[in-house]
Amino acid sequence: MDRRHRPDPQTAHCSEHRTSGDHVGAVGSHDTASAVAAVPAAAPNFTNERGVDGTTRYLRNVGGLWLLSESMRTWEQDALQGNKHDAGTPASSDSLATLSLPGLLAAAAAELTGGPLIDVDSEDFIAPGNMPERIRAAVSATGGTLATRPAAVVRCIMDSLAAAYATTVAQAQELSGKTVDVIHIVGGGSQNDLLCQLTANATGLPVVAGPVEATALGNVLIQARAAGAAPRALQDLRAIVAASLPGKNYQPQL
Repeated sequence: MDRRHRPDPQTAHCSEHRTSGDHVGAVGSHDTASAVAAVPAAAPNFTNERGVDGTTRYLRNVGGLWLLSESMRTWEQDALQGNKHDAGTPASSDSLATLSLPGLLAAAAAELTGGPLIDVDSEDFIAPGNMPERIRAAVSATGGTLATRPAAVVRCIMDSLAAAYATTVAQAQELSGKTVDVIHIVGGGSQNDLLCQLTANATGLPVVAGPVEATALGNVLIQARAAGAAPRALQDLRAIVAASLPGKNYQPQL
């Protein structure tokens, strides 16, 4: 009903009961509705999305490898311009192997554990630009320090992502009441050995990495099923992938 066609609840209440001064407000229509309004369920930022065959994907988006790719772009630009990104070391002296993804990850793996962490979901890291500088600023804002060498920055990114994944998994278990016993990493991130191992370490759970082209495979399998060329059940479709492209396993190293 349009609110204009209803009497003011406070005025109507006071007139009927001959009272004044009390404020009357409309709240949840049921005790459960009011209770839900008081529960901080939105704080963890989880959502429900529709999946295949009427399933529901309970998910939360977490920062990803954008921080790494944007950092690499900055270092590559520095190398071309001859800028410095470590004490007294010209960036142009870095070899292509060192600035390549395998080289950076190998160097980051050799960094000491227990370094500084950042909030990978911070809005400070959304826009393109000098990502290493913003990461160091975020560390400084919490009273920490982070070396300017690329390996230290990459290790900070990897450690922070793994920590964020661990927090998200813990929240998912608490909110859903279900237990997670294994983590699957698919897509490009599944090729990142360091991230997969750090995720296993941070969560205390085994990690299965792969397939890399999970999106394309899922698309093809659903189409094949519709054409009658693949099994109906989702678990059978997944079994095809598992048999064709076995994942790589990582165990927690605590």
